[in-house]
Amino acid sequence: MTPRLDQPREVRRTIVPRPHYDPESFGRLSERIARFLGTARFLVYMTGFIVVWIGWNFLAPHFLRWDPYPFIFLTLILSLQASYAAPLILLAQNRQDDRDRVQYEQDRSRNERTIADTEYITREIAGLRVALSEVVTRDFLRSELQQILRELDAKDQHPTLS
Repeated sequence: MTPRLDQPREVRRTIVPRPHYDPESFGRLSERIARFLGTARFLVYMTGFIVVWIGWNFLAPHFLRWDPYPFIFLTLILSLQASYAAPLILLAQNRQDDRDRVQYEQDRSRNERTIADTEYITREIAGLRVALSEVVTRDFLRSELQQILRELDAKDQHPTLS
């Protein structure tokens, strides 16, 4: 019987449960490790560790040395550390790229809204300017009233002209 695509598969019960991890918490942990690996403190710690390792294996009595001169075990430890550090750093960079992409999209949409708002306000101001050019200003009204007052004063002084 072939499985159908429109029906879910039966859950298989296994003796050993499948490991499950939260990708988000693992990503946060990898970012913390990557940040630490990029600090001067890490370089100082790693340098101190290597100096102590080499110093011990040069200066300690022969029966207490665990990694003689070519330091094969030290090389193995450093290779193992590098093999884990590189993917963790890449994972942290990918997460940062995702955050940057989301931030860029938000900035772009915010800029588009700002441009649209600015264009709207510009149209409104242009409309107000057109409307105000047709409205009587205070100075124009004052000058017209003064003109009428002069005409009335002139009529009062010369009643015979009417």
